[in-house]
Amino acid sequence: MNDTSTENTSDYCIALQPICNQKMQHVADELLYRSSRLSKSSHFTDPMQATARALNAAIYEIGLDRLIANRTLFFNAPRDWLCRPELLPEHQDQLVIEVQNDTRVDTKLIQELTEIKKLGYALALDHFELTEATRPLLELADIIKIDLITTIPESLDLSVYDDYKVKLLAERVEDLPTFYRCKELGFHFFQGFFFSRPEAIKETSEKQRGSNRTAELRILSELQKDEPDYDHLEELLAQDPHLCVLLLRYTNSAMNRGREEITSISQALKRLGMEKMRSIVTTLMLASNGPCSRLMMLLTLTRASMCQNLSKGMGLDPRSAFMVGMLSKIDVLMGEKLSVLLEQLPLDKKLVAALLRREGEYGKLLRLVEAFERGKLAEKSPKLTKRLNDIYLLSRTWSSELLDQAA
Repeated sequence: MNDTSTENTSDYCIALQPICNQKMQHVADELLYRSSRLSKSSHFTDPMQATARALNAAIYEIGLDRLIANRTLFFNAPRDWLCRPELLPEHQDQLVIEVQNDTRVDTKLIQELTEIKKLGYALALDHFELTEATRPLLELADIIKIDLITTIPESLDLSVYDDYKVKLLAERVEDLPTFYRCKELGFHFFQGFFFSRPEAIKETSEKQRGSNRTAELRILSELQKDEPDYDHLEELLAQDPHLCVLLLRYTNSAMNRGREEITSISQALKRLGMEKMRSIVTTLMLASNGPCSRLMMLLTLTRASMCQNLSKGMGLDPRSAFMVGMLSKIDVLMGEKLSVLLEQLPLDKKLVAALLRREGEYGKLLRLVEAFERGKLAEKSPKLTKRLNDIYLLSRTWSSELLDQAA
């Protein structure tokens, strides 16, 4: 049964189903999609969208280091995903790609899976049933998942797998006697209610997601060029603060973390590289998070532009000033506490001090813009007030035109 009542909203979340080894140690998790925070099972009509949303939440919103630490993550990949390896996230050492049991086995599939293996990913065959048609998959598989709801343990002949370098995972193990029986039979991994039920990740169920789809299309178009224009990409990313935060979070993940702290969007772009940018933007677009609030976007971009324009007369870096202005409202856009968000971003300490405590030169700049927004400029000189008014009109016009271009 497919539940489509909430599928097109941004109310989706993820759950994890723990996987244990023979010693009952928690060593892996299966990533499960939930179309809404109230859903108890994975209802969806579009497998590509479900996979994109699950990966978006797990890898780009939270990050694997925070979500699963050093464990392994299994995720379901529909056939359309398998033929597009550029969509596969990094973290090859922590990801296991599950090939669904209804995937048609043909020469093209074997070629696609061979390429995925060459990239360093492990493959699991979900709900596997050995037939002459599926036998070629055993040469590529790392893990075989056998569903105990449809297969009685006593009738299993696991010796058919002896000639292959595969490990066996028993799915839907409901009680301890079944676990012990499967362990005796030679299963390596176990998944089911006897160990743990799927657990919804609270952090993803409380997200307020928003994206600028038109801006993402233009970003993707620019990324396809032989020599993408970083300045143009930075301008396009300014239209989508949600995507900016995802990119910054990803640059701060364990495998991407660099020595330098980020002071501008272009710096984050250069650290990630074009290929990773394409993958993130494509995944986010497939996830279809929905449009941002135009009013909040306008206020955010206007403030960011004001900070940028004012910084030129204060000896500050305009790109860092823009970043401070934009991130100062990102908590409202994303529905998270600013302090929590900033812990996940590789920002320069002086920018963090400006955002959290309004300290330093960038904090002084932000306080000035906020005072203007609240109409509290009584103690400021007429000359400065006029300059702020002029910059506001310029910034407001720029922000409106930017959003109109992306409409």
